[in-house]
Amino acid sequence: MIRAIFLAAALALPLSARAEIDITPVSTPSGLTAWLVQEPDIPFVALDLVFLGGTVLDSDAKSGAVTLMTALLEEGAGDMNAQAFATRTEELAAQFSFDSGRDTVTVSARFLTENMDDAIAHLRAALTQPRFDPDAIERVRGQMLAQLRRDALDPNSLASQAFSKAAFGDHPYGRSGDGTPESVAALTRDDLLAAHAAAITRDRVYIGVAGDIAPDALAALLDKVFADIPAATSTLPARTEFMADAGETVIDFDNPQSVVAFGHRGIARDHPDYMAAFVLSEVFGGGRFGTRLMTSLREERGLTYGVGTFLASGSYGDSYQGRVSTDNNNVPEVVDLLRGEWTRIATDGISAEELGRIQTYMTGAYALRFDGNGAIASILASMQFQGFDIDYV
Repeated sequence: MIRAIFLAAALALPLSARAEIDITPVSTPSGLTAWLVQEPDIPFVALDLVFLGGTVLDSDAKSGAVTLMTALLEEGAGDMNAQAFATRTEELAAQFSFDSGRDTVTVSARFLTENMDDAIAHLRAALTQPRFDPDAIERVRGQMLAQLRRDALDPNSLASQAFSKAAFGDHPYGRSGDGTPESVAALTRDDLLAAHAAAITRDRVYIGVAGDIAPDALAALLDKVFADIPAATSTLPARTEFMADAGETVIDFDNPQSVVAFGHRGIARDHPDYMAAFVLSEVFGGGRFGTRLMTSLREERGLTYGVGTFLASGSYGDSYQGRVSTDNNNVPEVVDLLRGEWTRIATDGISAEELGRIQTYMTGAYALRFDGNGAIASILASMQFQGFDIDYV
């Protein structure tokens, strides 16, 4: 048995925090912008690209196209097939990763300063000359279809998909970005070329860089990478509202444990109360010991190994969600406890002690995220995508 529960709560609490990091804005002759943290002590550069418009760019009939396309970017480019591309990557002592989400396609490159020109040429080939060879397409398609079959037997996936459909209906947020077995099986090479043209665009990219590179050199490097990447011609989706009504939806599934997916409408990243809501969510169900839900459901009653909540604030719609697994027989009690804790925090708020504890944890943990060039480059690109100012940290 799987249950998806939609509840309501109030979100409001102030917080301020400060940290220090030296970020330099960089503009290129062709009009690109990037944020750079220059670190010359280690001969290594990390480059992160976040392209706005991920799997939401898929039509219903072509769902899964952006995911399949992104997975194929390291499966051959230019005159290199998949094996030759991988061999060349190893020769450069470089690392490249390509990933897709509902709002973004992300690209990460890690390379030594001494190999910078060759590594950038290699990355440029992947972004501008993907081969989409038939054998690579069928191999990666097979991997996606196998994962979809596993998802069909996974209570977490089933509950999450049901929640998304109830929350966002026919909007792209209401479907899985991985597509369906039918849509993935039907994708053609032309579909992948179209997905590539829609997703990899120069005017929808956010760039974060950290490492042994000067601003002028970075500007020249970026213009090389993006020389043949065009501006966007695809249309981004409209925003959607959370549409699920309060209540419970039960999906019958032969399994000894239930997954409860719960939540309600969310809050946009640019809302003045967003950070307050983020802190409140961490107090309520941040996924660690000491939160309201972990204390009530695990520490006091032993009903689950873990429970967590999170703000799912997207580019085109927002929700507040949580997940918990429990024995089938415990589901009614867990649901009642969730409702009770939700009501208590909505009506009574949180204590000064809870606020102080989570502020100490969050401000301490925040600085630890900046633990290397790779992490910093990722944070810089993400900050821009999320709309934060350059002095946010």
